Amino acid sequence: MSAHNLPYLPFSRPTIDESMVEAVGDTLRSLWITSGPQVLAFEKALSEYHGGRPVRVFSSATAALEVAVLTMGIGPGDEVIIPAQTFFACANAVARTGATPVFVDVDPITRNLDLNAAEAALTPRTRALMPTHFAGWPVAPEPLYALAQRHGLRVIEDAALAIGSRWKGKPVGSFGDMVSFSFHPNKTLTTIEGGALVFASEEEARTAERLRFHGIVRLPDGTRDVVVTGGKSNLPDVNARLGLMQLARLEEFIARRHTLVARYFERLHTDPPCELPFRGDEGHSWNFFAPLLPLEHLRWSRKEIMDALHQEGIGSGISYEALHLTTRYSALGYQAGDFPHSERIARTTLTLPLYPTLTLEEVDRVCATLEKILKQAAR
Repeated sequence: MSAHNLPYLPFSRPTIDESMVEAVGDTLRSLWITSGPQVLAFEKALSEYHGGRPVRVFSSATAALEVAVLTMGIGPGDEVIIPAQTFFACANAVARTGATPVFVDVDPITRNLDLNAAEAALTPRTRALMPTHFAGWPVAPEPLYALAQRHGLRVIEDAALAIGSRWKGKPVGSFGDMVSFSFHPNKTLTTIEGGALVFASEEEARTAERLRFHGIVRLPDGTRDVVVTGGKSNLPDVNARLGLMQLARLEEFIARRHTLVARYFERLHTDPPCELPFRGDEGHSWNFFAPLLPLEHLRWSRKEIMDALHQEGIGSGISYEALHLTTRYSALGYQAGDFPHSERIARTTLTLPLYPTLTLEEVDRVCATLEKILKQAAR
């Protein structure tokens, strides 16, 4: 059978079954479709999953990150430390509050924030650290929070990729300061679009709740007052209902990802060899699988390799570009060479298909196809 007769394999795909479709349909039929009882139920379930800590959900993880920064009172004149190898949302969430994102390099193995580099980048204006749990592998919390405590800093954990990840058996989000999750369709749990914040205090959860809905508080006489400059980033009940169904299967989804990733490690042996991602342990939720291409040994560019994969019916992605070299953030004075590990990852990374409905045979197909393409592309 030729590649053109085989199903196309995107690099990510949500897992949505008929029971989820029916549940969303029931929510639509109820005619309560914006934030309501399903949102409250979803927040309660997420709170229980994370050890009873307060949780609020949002229309996106990007909105959640921005609300996290605002809730902490961070704004103009303040700085937040961010890895240069992460998604654009982290820097944008900081910059939109008037604060300044300060980029640092990442560890070349885990691709997580280099805490020594973070400490070296601190200034009197630094207010918070915003580490990303890259691909779902947690930043080690002990040295992270020791650094924050030494310098009196807040921590916003960008756990967009890490719902269900664990550190020493405890779910990411069940400890620490403020933790943000994403429920975009390419994440391990989806609400179509959406995100959440887990808080260490109920008081900050209430502040965030006001910031997500116009700054409104209700007065005893039933009228409303506006107490802060809020935006609008509430999650609809339709989305929350899907999230409840997804959360019930989260551990199953993660177990399947582990099975598929084990197959990648077993079968992905190209010549010239790719650099495989950090494997971690059972605490890794494996939101994506992104080896680094051996471009120095290839005649083809990454784009040519991605195009060749596409021609064979296999999708791929880039996780991620170097944030400090984007037009918006290079304007802060950053340039090529500042963060060599982040730049090498950005230059050579390739995200391969990984989602629970992928089969082991399809993983084998991806591995064999990439092996064939890199052999053709070798110098």
